[in-house]
Amino acid sequence: MRDLLQYVACFFAFFSTGFLIVATWTDCWMVNADDSLEVSTKCRGLWWECVTNAFDGIRTCDEYDSIYAEHPLKLVVTRALMITADILAGFGFVTLLLGLDCVKFLPDEPYIKMRICFVAGTTLLIAGAPGIIGSVWYAVDVYVERSSLILHNIFLGIQYKFGWSCWLGMAGSLGCFLAGAVLTCCLYLFKDVGPERNYPYSLRKPYSMADVSVTKSYVAPRTETAKMYAVDTRV
Repeated sequence: MRDLLQYVACFFAFFSTGFLIVATWTDCWMVNADDSLEVSTKCRGLWWECVTNAFDGIRTCDEYDSIYAEHPLKLVVTRALMITADILAGFGFVTLLLGLDCVKFLPDEPYIKMRICFVAGTTLLIAGAPGIIGSVWYAVDVYVERSSLILHNIFLGIQYKFGWSCWLGMAGSLGCFLAGAVLTCCLYLFKDVGPERNYPYSLRKPYSMADVSVTKSYVAPRTETAKMYAVDTRV
């Protein structure tokens, strides 16, 4: 059961880390809506904007200005949150690999490997927070901006909705939460691993006084020669 939980957590951590990295460095956080009067598909990401012609399929991309230039608050904060989530998720996944029982790292220290899994789970839980905050905030901002334009009957010729990169960010963040929950909430199931010397002092099996008393009460039987010497001595 312990191995199964570790593999499930590793599965979620692997794909979640990949989703977060792909979401951060792809260009489809915003895509033009279906009701836009456009003959091309426009996608906006955190770092560049791409346009794909609907007729010939030619794709052109333009990078944003330098990171030191002035950018919208939504873009800057989402970048920072997603990069933080990428780093934490990657660290948590690598740490989890070291804690797996099938990995020959500290094979004689199962209690330490259990602690490594706990650290990996905590890191993944923390990584999910900035990822979900950045993704949801970006999606809500796009939705509110579009709704406000429709509410005030303002039509700019093109309207955006959040794209698949934003969905990947949400999915990766939820996967980090799941992997972290499996590793941390199931930590008590990992306590039955390893020899007793790897357990804390309070968990070690105490000595039984009955065993000691039985040992002390045991007397080796006398041989016939010993009995003869005992009789001669009394005489």
